[in-house]
Amino acid sequence: MPENPPRRERPTPKKHSWLRPTATRSNGSGRPAPADPPGNSSGNADTSVVHAAVYRDGHRVATPASLADTYRQLREQPQGMAWIGLDRPSESELLSLADEFDLHQLAVEDALEAHQRPKLERYGGTLFVVLRAARYLDAPEEVDFGELHIFVGPDFVITVGHGAAPDLSAVRNRMEATPELLALGPEAVLYAILDAVVDGYAPVVSGVQNDIDEIETEVFSGDPEVSRRIYELAREMVEFQRATRPLVGMLHNLMAGFAKYGTDDELQRYLRDVADHVTHTSERVDGFRSALADILAVNATLVTQQQNAEMRALAEAGFEQNEEIKKISSWAAILFAPTLVGTIYGMNFQAMPELHWAFGYPFAIALMAVVCVSLYFIFKRRDWL
Repeated sequence: MPENPPRRERPTPKKHSWLRPTATRSNGSGRPAPADPPGNSSGNADTSVVHAAVYRDGHRVATPASLADTYRQLREQPQGMAWIGLDRPSESELLSLADEFDLHQLAVEDALEAHQRPKLERYGGTLFVVLRAARYLDAPEEVDFGELHIFVGPDFVITVGHGAAPDLSAVRNRMEATPELLALGPEAVLYAILDAVVDGYAPVVSGVQNDIDEIETEVFSGDPEVSRRIYELAREMVEFQRATRPLVGMLHNLMAGFAKYGTDDELQRYLRDVADHVTHTSERVDGFRSALADILAVNATLVTQQQNAEMRALAEAGFEQNEEIKKISSWAAILFAPTLVGTIYGMNFQAMPELHWAFGYPFAIALMAVVCVSLYFIFKRRDWL
């Protein structure tokens, strides 16, 4: 886009077949103006408009209370720019904006729904940008993602937030504090939003790095819950990679149009700086995924080693138990032999031949001794004793 582009006269908004019929009214300029979206006829109750402002030469000249007021105030500023911020807008509000600013059907349909991939599309003189914002939540130690859809035209910027978007109020304050940058037009606002989203990745990178350091400690300390934590963090890194990797190509495509659209030299330097930060972040995220894959492999190896050690310990315990059982069984057999002989001779039957024999008692004792000694040597030879 050229620096400080002259405000074009927008033609009468076209009623596309995909738009629902809307009421029209005269705006005093000889063409119909879109009716107020729901909630905007009086104040901004029940509206998703977070903030709306009209700027001229880098300075705010109006703070409209509704979309209809924004349209009117923008028409009254021949070199003005509208910056409209919405959070989860209704369909009627987006259709009103599409009617006024001639937004493309496909871009509006994408803006109505979240879960879009980061992308940059050009529809005539309007850019449609989808960004994935991220923030690190300290308490649960996880990454929360949101979406930000941006329409950038010659004299307007429309942001549509879904979920955890960056603090655009801080972006607005920064731009208003540097009117020379804001005077560069809608493309400067796009730069500031891109810069805020990319800067928001830095705390996420730092938080993830701390998590990986903690996980490495837990892996080598044998924490049984670490596998789950590795898996969950790896899934978050997949989402983080999906948010950051497309930005590299998007910014290079944006920079490729510098000459064609006459982008200001200073703004070109700012956008190149954002591209450098995105590249660095994308490389860090790729490194995190590789590190987590390595950690998961190491953890699996350590778990396998621990299981093998436990199985070996169980086997050794079983072997020792078997040896003890052998010893007990051997001594039980040795002691059973004299018990058996003594039991038989203790029956005192009249017909027993040795009962009245003079050598009966020594014979019984000798028999017990021979049996016990024989069993002892047999078990000893078999290493049972």
